Amino acid sequence: MSFLSGFAYNAADSDSLRLEKIAAILISGSCCLAGIGWTVMYYFIFGLTVTTILPFTFVVIVGSAIIIAHKTKNHYWAVYAQIICIMYITTFLQWSIGGVFDSGFVMAWAFCGPITALTFFSLRQSTFWFSLYLLNIFITVLFNDHFSAHALLISEHIKILFFAMNISIPSLAIFIFARYFIANTMKERERANGLLLNILPDDIANKLKSNVGSIAQRHEEVCVLFADIVGFTKYSATVTPEELVSKLDNIFSKFDTLVYKYKLEKIKTIGDAYMVAAGIPVKTENCAERIADMALNMHEIVGEIPKGHDSNFTIKIGMHCGPVVAGVIGTSKFAYDLWGDTVNIASRLESTCEEGKIQVSNSMRSVLDDKYNLQKRGEIETKGIGMIETYYLLGRKNN
Repeated sequence: MSFLSGFAYNAADSDSLRLEKIAAILISGSCCLAGIGWTVMYYFIFGLTVTTILPFTFVVIVGSAIIIAHKTKNHYWAVYAQIICIMYITTFLQWSIGGVFDSGFVMAWAFCGPITALTFFSLRQSTFWFSLYLLNIFITVLFNDHFSAHALLISEHIKILFFAMNISIPSLAIFIFARYFIANTMKERERANGLLLNILPDDIANKLKSNVGSIAQRHEEVCVLFADIVGFTKYSATVTPEELVSKLDNIFSKFDTLVYKYKLEKIKTIGDAYMVAAGIPVKTENCAERIADMALNMHEIVGEIPKGHDSNFTIKIGMHCGPVVAGVIGTSKFAYDLWGDTVNIASRLESTCEEGKIQVSNSMRSVLDDKYNLQKRGEIETKGIGMIETYYLLGRKNN
């Protein structure tokens, strides 16, 4: 195990906590190395003075905190030591050298303290550290004339060198911090958008991100399909939960592929039932044909499942076309859904369908009749709706 991954290691740590600990050792360790470099540089310029001892003190305190953090498996020892020392030791350094310009604005390093706090703490806690940083700036400016009057003798070339180093190196560190935060924010945003688009249609997801409240639309021509896998309930009683979910996931994943292929909209799954619609949220051409082809393909997929004593699956499907209301309601765990008689009729057509068949309404038959073979079943009684004339979809006509 490398030292980075082994720093303050605890077997019970989550992945995010491990990353936090690695970040802590990287930040505090890098600043310790920088402190050693500054100590050596100040020694050659100023000799053994308070100015030289201060960066060395930083190395001793933060280095000790790293050891304590590793031993106690608590990386916050290193984090707090890093933040306090980078803010105050750099401030004392500036005061010991002289005013803002005499020291080359070494206090620029202090801003790394609040930035480090942003990495490990809440926004509220980080604001506290930023307020302390501003207080140090205020004190420094207020007494700048006093510090300048007691400034160390430094050549103009050294002052320019200090200024260049104290501005460029902290700026680079802050840029790396900012880049890290922005990259992670964009990554999380893309992930959130991806999850949202997996739940909702693109148009609806975009509206939901820009509007608060319910979303509702009326669509006049929508084809709705309900499918139910017959035999799955019996199968679920004979297998483990893992086998059950794996089998259903395999079937529904293939159905999802068909949804993408025919440019339909998956609405939801309920147990082993599958609901899909065509013509929403954006009207598309040949909606009935698209959803009819999907129904035929769904039969093929289920028909290809190996038969066994506990997995003798068939599928029954109901389809109907007509007006629906579609939208999103609620404020949590929301989903895109459909309402109206069209949905109810499609559901009843599925529940009254014979196993292994695709039952469609007369409105579907009138659209599909030219390109598909249909067999009249006759009128059936449906709960809450009454008598409906129905047909069985057999397949495409050979042209």
